[in-house]
Amino acid sequence: MRVVSQSVSQSVSLGPKFRAALNDVLGGGAASVLTVTFGLSYSLLIFAGPLSPYLSYGVAATFISSALLAGVIALGSSLPFAIGGAESSTAAMTGILASSLVERIQASDPTAPLLGPVLFTLGLSTVITGIVLCGFGVTRMGRAIRYVPYPVVGGFLGATGFLIVIGAIRVITNQRVQFATLGRFANLLTVSELAAACAMALVLYLTWHRSRSSLGLPAILIGGVVAAHVAFWLAGIPLAEAQASGWTFQPPPVASFMLPWSASEISHYPWYAVPDLLGNLIAVIFVTATSTLFNTTGVEVASQREANLERELNVTGIANMLSGALGGYPGCISVSRSLLNLSTGGTGRLSGLTVAAISALMLAFAPMLLGYMPKFVLGGLLIYLGADQLHKWIVESRRRLSKTEYLSLLAIIVIIVQWGFVAGVLIGVVIGCATFALSASRIDSIKYSFDGSEYRSSLDRSRDDQAALAVHGKEIQGLNLQSYLFFGSANRLYQHVKALLARHPECRFLVFDFKLVTGIDSSAAYSFAQIKRTAHDRGIKLMLVHLPPAAEKTLRSSEFISSEVNIIAELDHALEWCENEIIAQHQGLEQEEASLRDWFTQILGTEHDAMQLIHRCRRIEVDAGETIVRAGDAADSMHFILDGRVGIMIPADEGRTTRVRSLGRYTTIGEMGLVSRAPRNATIQAELASILYVLDSDQFELIKRDDPALSQKLLTYFVSVMAERLTFANRAIAVLRR
Repeated sequence: MRVVSQSVSQSVSLGPKFRAALNDVLGGGAASVLTVTFGLSYSLLIFAGPLSPYLSYGVAATFISSALLAGVIALGSSLPFAIGGAESSTAAMTGILASSLVERIQASDPTAPLLGPVLFTLGLSTVITGIVLCGFGVTRMGRAIRYVPYPVVGGFLGATGFLIVIGAIRVITNQRVQFATLGRFANLLTVSELAAACAMALVLYLTWHRSRSSLGLPAILIGGVVAAHVAFWLAGIPLAEAQASGWTFQPPPVASFMLPWSASEISHYPWYAVPDLLGNLIAVIFVTATSTLFNTTGVEVASQREANLERELNVTGIANMLSGALGGYPGCISVSRSLLNLSTGGTGRLSGLTVAAISALMLAFAPMLLGYMPKFVLGGLLIYLGADQLHKWIVESRRRLSKTEYLSLLAIIVIIVQWGFVAGVLIGVVIGCATFALSASRIDSIKYSFDGSEYRSSLDRSRDDQAALAVHGKEIQGLNLQSYLFFGSANRLYQHVKALLARHPECRFLVFDFKLVTGIDSSAAYSFAQIKRTAHDRGIKLMLVHLPPAAEKTLRSSEFISSEVNIIAELDHALEWCENEIIAQHQGLEQEEASLRDWFTQILGTEHDAMQLIHRCRRIEVDAGETIVRAGDAADSMHFILDGRVGIMIPADEGRTTRVRSLGRYTTIGEMGLVSRAPRNATIQAELASILYVLDSDQFELIKRDDPALSQKLLTYFVSVMAERLTFANRAIAVLRR
């Protein structure tokens, strides 16, 4: 009984495992249909033109690659159902690399052998690609490729689609598409072949493109082959004639396996062509790495399963190194084949191993199949793949990208087609960075602004102080900054500050809050230096709040931070300091204005006249040693000295100056010049820090016009002052004559 129960339990347990294995084999079989079909078209894409006689070697390289990539990725991928193989983008890049080598060899020696150097180049480039992918995986540098601007990737893949279409035309007509060769396409046979291929691509678009069923593609391709041979039979064209005229492929001989690493091939390799191939080699690596990352992400999103990115890079790198060692070319995980396998029921690693086994079997059967394959069938498949790629990146991407990004994508496509992938990627990265900088500079670096009349410190103040701040609070202007400050956004900040100061000429304190700033570069420090110069010219104090250490280091290295700039930890404390300065100043100004009013009342006789004169004057402050006016200047003003002391200086010997008179508080200077308008004959210089009120000639003329009584009182005062000075001078002369 125990033995019987064990056998029953084993059979029950084998049931689900058997069904899972069967689903894996069926899913792998469905994915194999795509692998075989795409593999044949890719071999035709790579071994076209002068390499077409060696197509059997290309077919062998294709299915060696397919078998190794599918097997290794199946065994090592973090997604057990993943199917690996050559992709249209990697095959297109490999074809460009091979054709570039062939062109270089034929330009140097038209009789030189092609097969050995091409197989060596394909194998070596694939091994190098595998090493680079493993390097990306080990160092986790593969994530950096995700920082490549999206329009660059789109332009890259769009250009790849264009090159696939061009390659398809070459497969069908055996002619390279160039301006010099356009005349060769103007014949009925070539036009008929291209029309048939376009019709095949249209059928694929109208049927398989919309359904994506596992059996749809092989059914359409088989139908195309059958329809072509029926058309040949109805037209009375035998198979040999169809092959000779170019409607079908010439049956290639059975290829014997050939490793590209023989000493003879290496010694005869055209090493002079290597510098010209480096750009295309970099393109192969970039395309394979990009396809690996984006395809893995695409499978993640579609299957809702998370993949280990570093592991995928390492596994794909190992698969490519093995493929290159046996003469294959690069590949990676395939989105379409992996999802087809998953939708068919395959969930395990047996699916990929099934694809690998079928690809290995095709090494024996594929050459025979090509002899019956019309060119327009596989050529139409390539046209469909390239056109689908172009439609995705030229038409569909327009809805996802801004106008600037879309134009840069189109520019990158043109650059790649015209000058190659390396130039396109490098220029594309530059365009992407410039576009990003332009977009980032449009982000306002100012989150909000405020002034001291609407936003104050938390300090409770008396009613008198609050009243002073309500009247004079706009002397404090604050800006709350945000984001990363660089040359674009910082320059906009400088322009904003200039406009702010123009609107608020009363500003005395400019507060910058860096609490939301993530960083600042050296070019932004230059804009802050411009702000500092503008503030210094207007006598404005700069306050920096919540300044991060990195930003402080950048601003100090640019010599922005000095004694003229205050750094305060918190905004509340900065506002309190500014408010204290405003209250102290305006309380002092009130006392100063009262003293000035009393003085002018004493001069003019009435407080009304005193206030009228105060309103006509402008207040200035001068430091000790500062020149107020110079000898020879136009006498267009007079000065009332409210506080301090000034001296009247005249030139002396050896470039020195001599003081001839000194004037203290409650005195005036320049009144006779205001009346006579004669140029000044002496320099007036502050001997102490002084406060002066200036009456300009324009204001004096307005007083004479609008208030003749006040004008008469001023003239009377001027005469009395001059009389006092003349009396003093006469006494001094009398003393000197004793």
